[in-house]
Amino acid sequence: MYKNYHMKIVFILNPISGTVKKAKIPQLIESYLDQDRYTYSIIYTEYAGHATELASSASQNGADVVVAVGGDGTINEVGRGLIGTQTAMGILPCGSGNGLARHLRIPVNLKKAIRLINQYEVRDLDYGLINNNPFFCTCGMGFDAYISKKFADGGKRGKMTYVKYVLKEGLRYKAEDYVIEDANGQYTCHAYLVSCANASQYGNNAYIAPHALMSDGWLDVIVMSPFDFLDAPEVSFDMMNKTLDRSKKVKTFHTKKIHIHRENPGPVHYDGDPVMMGTDIDIELVERGIKIIINPNAESNPVHPNRMQKVVCKVLNGLSGMRPKNKKNQDIIHLQEDNSSSER
Repeated sequence: MYKNYHMKIVFILNPISGTVKKAKIPQLIESYLDQDRYTYSIIYTEYAGHATELASSASQNGADVVVAVGGDGTINEVGRGLIGTQTAMGILPCGSGNGLARHLRIPVNLKKAIRLINQYEVRDLDYGLINNNPFFCTCGMGFDAYISKKFADGGKRGKMTYVKYVLKEGLRYKAEDYVIEDANGQYTCHAYLVSCANASQYGNNAYIAPHALMSDGWLDVIVMSPFDFLDAPEVSFDMMNKTLDRSKKVKTFHTKKIHIHRENPGPVHYDGDPVMMGTDIDIELVERGIKIIINPNAESNPVHPNRMQKVVCKVLNGLSGMRPKNKKNQDIIHLQEDNSSSER
């Protein structure tokens, strides 16, 4: 029935994001987009923040769909321009990590991603705010923000560049003291990182919050205690295999709004992009505030660790539990256990 009405779709393409060459993308759109359903246009970004302006303008001018063609940074900019509107956001993942696309099970194969857009399966999903800056995937402070800044300052993109920084800086990074406050009280911790997740992963299938959902009305808060060289394989394995929530180095809980105080200003990240912020950070969830084209088959075919991965996870965590305890390295004090799962 939609053939009687052509929906207006605008592709916003960041020519420099990620590692994917984009010269052939216009031809892919022309070849694989359902032009019985859509009338399309393509616009290129020219500077930081431009995608937000373009998305907002497209929505105001009647676009039914605005597609972010790029990585999580481009998606963040486009999403900012569509918050609270009736325009749906689509995603063609072309970034170095593609965290949001991978969480939503949107194919990184662009032909398949375009075919998914043709299905036009739209959901109202949650997003977060960190000091009033929107994020759709994750935000955080500590080691992940520190590495995000190194990654951004380094210029060269890609998974191996990110891994290089993690390996180089991981064991030299000094944990910080945080005071965390939400509706259930105030907690202090000495932590390697504090992350708030609306979606499950950073990107490249590194799952910081394996059970996070964008439709459940909760933020997943992850507090990771300091770890040493012997702990690193366990933490890395857990993150890549969706078992980080079982790690003895991690505490998690759910919240809708949180205030975090830290001793010193420094970098935070939202959706992988680093910014400098002060000592007081406010993070909250906005429920069902943005429309996004999703993969309708994602929930029927979820990704789970296999039996061997579960066994390795159990063995590594068991070995970790046998090691002598270091009071400083286990000093997560008064942090609430996850008592909100029954509310989800």
